[in-house]
Amino acid sequence: MPLPADWSTGPEGALIPDDGTAEDKIAVVYDKGEAPPTITITDVSGSVQTVHANGIAVAIVACADGPRLTVDDVLLVERFVSRPA
Repeated sequence: MPLPADWSTGPEGALIPDDGTAEDKIAVVYDKGEAPPTITITDVSGSVQTVHANGIAVAIVACADGPRLTVDDVLLVERFVSRPA
């Protein structure tokens, strides 16, 4: 899949609607050759948490039921990036 003209590097994430199952994982994708990002999780309010990669918010998770997120719920995925010459 080609990258858009305004592509950027760095961690990426998404808004995650959680269905309350305890086996969910959140994938944080980072560039091959870079150090894996440091993951932190903060409580926003009530049942809303934010996942950060190197201090950058990459996912907001709203979970009405079920366990709170932990760093162990985040899967780090290294991606290959073909940079233009």
